[in-house]
Amino acid sequence: MVRVRLSRGGAKKRPYYHIVVIDQKDRRDGRCLERLGSYDPNLETSDRIKLDIERLDYWVSKGAQMSDRVKLLKKYSLDPDNLEKRQKIKSAQLQKLSEKKLAKKTAEEAKAEEAPAEEAKAEEAPAEEAKAEEAPAEEAKAEENKDK
Repeated sequence: MVRVRLSRGGAKKRPYYHIVVIDQKDRRDGRCLERLGSYDPNLETSDRIKLDIERLDYWVSKGAQMSDRVKLLKKYSLDPDNLEKRQKIKSAQLQKLSEKKLAKKTAEEAKAEEAPAEEAKAEEAPAEEAKAEEAPAEEAKAEENKDK
């Protein structure tokens, strides 16, 4: 049976896929009968999906089965508004992420401002204790001088 599916290419962690017509029993990246297009998930432009719809329809008419991913890619490539929708969604996600980072940063700055104030109070308290300790020592010396 003939299938229309993705064949992976590209470097490690930078995938690039060819949309190919291949025998079902062949390897994922094996020899294909025909290359119908490409899909680059790293791009955010209209070049993300390149697909020859006429040849795809030809192979489907001959009995080739499309994989789920290829069906989705065909659907997206036929609708030009999908790119705009993706960009809007992505910009909204980036805006939320930047707001979270900003809120976290301001919270850290507020903590940083509170910490020196607490340290200053902590430093004043031992100084007062030291003065309190010195006062009884001076009183004890004064009493010793009176006794003599």
